[in-house]
Amino acid sequence: MPTQLTHETTVFIKKQFPITLICDSVNSPANIGSIFRIADSFGVEQIYFCGQNITIVSKRMERTARSTHKTIPYQHHEHILPLIDNLKLKGYKVVGLEITENSIPVSTKLFSADDKIALVIGEEKLGISEDVLTKLMKSIHINMYGTNSSMNVATATGIALYEITKQLMIDDQ
Repeated sequence: MPTQLTHETTVFIKKQFPITLICDSVNSPANIGSIFRIADSFGVEQIYFCGQNITIVSKRMERTARSTHKTIPYQHHEHILPLIDNLKLKGYKVVGLEITENSIPVSTKLFSADDKIALVIGEEKLGISEDVLTKLMKSIHINMYGTNSSMNVATATGIALYEITKQLMIDDQ
């Protein structure tokens, strides 16, 4: 019978990718905690939480994050647009995870191993703000086959990061 592995016994290779997450007014403590765990799982280099009245550290977030908020660098910026402009100047491809009239499936080959990627994710109810959408290189979406047109922001982030890191790993081999 197989033995379940633990944090200490997994055989996964640790790797950091040139991926930064930009959270556009994401403010649910449970989602923030999940985003930290997902970012850790996929080797994200940095998280930016943008918006006013964002509480990053809370008891609920800490329970969900399971200490990953101590290993993933993060910052809070009240204003997102200057941050996006700055990352573009540093050579990041700024892509939004949002269903729009011209978004493309996240499974589309967009990235190569030498790309620096800034993935913008949106607020739980309203998504990515209109001002931010105009700054994006592209919008990507997850194909969905049910009647709902959206999913939880943390869940969607995990799916998108899986697809993006898969592209980076294939190109890196």
